Amino acid sequence: MTTEAPVASGRIVLLTASHRVAPGLLSWPAWQTLHAADRVLCADEGHPQLPYLREAGVDVEIAAPTAQELVDACAGGRTVVVVPSGEGDRALTDGLAGLAGSGRVQMPDLELLPGSYDLPGARLIDLVQVMDRIRLECPWSSQQTHKGLAKYGIEEAYELVEAIEDGDRDELREELGDVLLQVVFHACIAEEDQDEPFSIDDVAGTIVEKLIHRHPHVFGDESAETPEDVKEHWLRTKAIEKQRDSVTDGVPLGQPGLALAAKLASRVRTAGLTVPLPAGEGIGYELLALAARAEEAGTDPEAALRAAARAYRDAIRAAEGHAG
Repeated sequence: MTTEAPVASGRIVLLTASHRVAPGLLSWPAWQTLHAADRVLCADEGHPQLPYLREAGVDVEIAAPTAQELVDACAGGRTVVVVPSGEGDRALTDGLAGLAGSGRVQMPDLELLPGSYDLPGARLIDLVQVMDRIRLECPWSSQQTHKGLAKYGIEEAYELVEAIEDGDRDELREELGDVLLQVVFHACIAEEDQDEPFSIDDVAGTIVEKLIHRHPHVFGDESAETPEDVKEHWLRTKAIEKQRDSVTDGVPLGQPGLALAAKLASRVRTAGLTVPLPAGEGIGYELLALAARAEEAGTDPEAALRAAARAYRDAIRAAEGHAG
């Protein structure tokens, strides 16, 4: 009695690629699989990978086979690679799962092959894309300006500080996202400017250049052994960059009063100037003196007052009979 050799059922490879990585940047196993495949299928004729695959000599067929058709295409031991769309081909994968679970079909080997992986920070690309769409399609967001959004930047910064003070990790992550949104939103608006447009990439590029320039002990030949050495490098390079006429240049006068007083005192101290505090009567001058004294002692007076105020808030709630 002769036993027939089993028919090879072939292989289906679902090749995924991150839309956050530039098209054409695929892993070596992905390229090997693509070139060795009997057929390469893609349902999306506008898929961003297609021009690069064809340039590399990969023959891609525009086709959207059913699960059964795909299984049949693997008959005889053939390998078929499917390049899913950006949203994935849910109907196809569900159909393959259904056939495999039925037990009535000899299934080809199924393989999920990642062609590229997200790099750290890749989700920032999603944020930019989402913000671009919101700016275009949302009636409220499409009308916003830098000036109109300014107040939200201040609010989000204070909410971030509160999350830090509360020590709530979930809240901290959310508030950091809200602050990041403000940056991306402003950059989105800036890109539309007719005279001096700039993009989020320009924003990132500017801060990258600044960080590298102000950290010669990391990216250059200088050395820094202590935090004080780092601060000295920072202040020196910053002074060269800004070429300011006064140590008060660049100090935002709109910040909270205690923080403003401490910042001015810090500028005076680090510049080696001797500037007596202005004489005057009233709580304002007393607070100015306290802020200067705190800064000299290495204490942030704004943070110290906020901590005391929070303790006062808790005492008030306790007096009211509230728990916690």
